[in-house]
Amino acid sequence: MPNITVTSVLLGLNVAVFGLMLAGGIHPMTPAIDSLIQWGANYGPKTTNGEWWRMFTAMFLHIGLLHLLFNMVALWNIGGFMERVLGSTGFLVLYLLSGLLGSATSVAWNPFVVSAGASGAIFGLYGGLLGFLVRHRDAASQGFLAGLRTNTLAFLGYNLLFGFIQEGIDMAAHLGGLAGGFVGGLVLTRPQRQ
Repeated sequence: MPNITVTSVLLGLNVAVFGLMLAGGIHPMTPAIDSLIQWGANYGPKTTNGEWWRMFTAMFLHIGLLHLLFNMVALWNIGGFMERVLGSTGFLVLYLLSGLLGSATSVAWNPFVVSAGASGAIFGLYGGLLGFLVRHRDAASQGFLAGLRTNTLAFLGYNLLFGFIQEGIDMAAHLGGLAGGFVGGLVLTRPQRQ
């Protein structure tokens, strides 16, 4: 199996940061908003007043154990494949740029919402997969591509629909990450042999 080191490291970092947050006394299921801001969550009034680093740190913070669990399962499901498609460096670039674009979109769209989580970057990986499918539709078997397309559209459809009907989900970060990932997927992907 090809090396998927970056996916594993990102999973480990997210879990480690959550462990540090727990050790620091945050509630495991519903951390207080003030605590999230102290840990580096994305919050427009602070982010746009010189604390731009929050757009990065927010990608590694999670709003409770379930949020972390769902994001890490999604990262594991898409990360390994996209790391094999892009290589470790391309994968890391796509992940970080998608996450940053998701954070920037969140601040622009909802400046007073406290935002945290890896989901903007994860949506970016699915966007990157869509870019790969568009750019390399003749590079792999139709059955292989159809399966990828179906799984990707199911993930995106469910999460986008759920995000629009469920309060408290930062859809701006999801859509910003998805758009950035799609462009990144068009630019960064190389054909996958199947």
